[in-house]
Amino acid sequence: MPCNIYTKTTKINVPVQTAFQWHEQNGAIDRLTPPWAPLKLVRRRGIGIDNGVKVWFRLKIFHIPMLWVAQHTEYQKNVMFKDHQVKGPFSKWEHTHRFIPDGDDACYMEDTVEFKLPLGWLSRPLYTFARKEFDRMFTYRHRVLKQDLEHRFKDSKPKRILISGASGTIGSVLVPYLKTNGHQVIRLVRKKGLLQEDELFWDPYQGELDLEKTAPFDVVINLNGVDISRGTWTQKQKKKIIDSRIIPTFLLVEKIKRLAIKPRVFISSSAIGYYGEGGDAVLEESHGPGDSFISTVCDLWEDASVDAHKSGIRTVMLRIGVVLTPAGGALKRMELPFKAGLGVRLSHGRQYMSWISMDDAISGIMHIIHHPEIEGPVNLTAPNPVTNRVFSDTLAKVFSKKVYFVMPAFIAKLLWGQMGKETLLTSARVIPKKLLSTGFLFQHERLICALKDMMGR
Repeated sequence: MPCNIYTKTTKINVPVQTAFQWHEQNGAIDRLTPPWAPLKLVRRRGIGIDNGVKVWFRLKIFHIPMLWVAQHTEYQKNVMFKDHQVKGPFSKWEHTHRFIPDGDDACYMEDTVEFKLPLGWLSRPLYTFARKEFDRMFTYRHRVLKQDLEHRFKDSKPKRILISGASGTIGSVLVPYLKTNGHQVIRLVRKKGLLQEDELFWDPYQGELDLEKTAPFDVVINLNGVDISRGTWTQKQKKKIIDSRIIPTFLLVEKIKRLAIKPRVFISSSAIGYYGEGGDAVLEESHGPGDSFISTVCDLWEDASVDAHKSGIRTVMLRIGVVLTPAGGALKRMELPFKAGLGVRLSHGRQYMSWISMDDAISGIMHIIHHPEIEGPVNLTAPNPVTNRVFSDTLAKVFSKKVYFVMPAFIAKLLWGQMGKETLLTSARVIPKKLLSTGFLFQHERLICALKDMMGR
């Protein structure tokens, strides 16, 4: 069978040199990988996109794990680069990235894929599906590329940024975003042995952290904390939830405040669980804590950052809402049942859910870094929270389904106890007042747009 060719072209309002340089950063592949794609970069040989660079991906097709190996074969600076499949699911895969100038301040990014599916004529019915998936993937890639390049902080100097929790749901997206924007990232890791050049060992439970090795830093971002929505909250699990947040935060603060050159800003995670049960009330950063277990956890978590502020470091506590990404968190768990038409509304469905797209969560953190007037608690949520009923109906609509089932409150409490009550049934109508008052522009103000973009729909 002859090869099929897929092409996607997008105009980007930056010079061609800027667009090309963006692709040369080590975080580019991760940044351009859609969150729904069963694809993970596991190894790289070589730097950037030069001739001979080889990359290994782990992927699943129809839930079958396999390895995909690609090698860069052509490179013309500011013009094009090309990679082809060495090993993988296609009979042929050749991907050409072209950069076409449009005056001095704009260019066209063109992706062309020449491909053949395996099994010859037997795979002929799958070409329509393959092209549909290519369009889904490259539409996402081009949207991310255009957004990142056109809205980056152009007057910002590269920063040295220390991150804990870099492998988590937010951290795994934030790191490649920072790298493609030219920042130097140092990731705190707990594995011993041979470390990568961007890794620094620490063990917060043993008090082990030597920042003098890699200091100074411009920014420190703390994203630690075990998932609160797994299993029931036994006393042992509650202690683990608290310790995983408080102990690393205390250690980080203790170490950075002793540095000869302190970071300009310390950003530490918290959550909108701080507010507890809010009913229909609109909750801003000035509101106090609720009286639930999660409220107590968040209050202690934020208190652990106080000494950073006292030492003269601008300190921000991120009260994060439900971050929408199929790569992790609540949306990942909801995707399969809603896609299958088995989505449920929780109880009466009137409890508010304060959400934010992953794109806006990452952009919001960058906005905070670049706005020195922002400090203290910051609500990292979209400006339009919705009820659980609306959220469920909207997610079902993305998959052309409807919600027919309701999970009564007593069932949620029976299955998950206190965790079910506080994470599924509590209402929090949170507004990001500080972000809005400092001029932050959301990509996704409406839930339907956020879900469609994040799910590639």
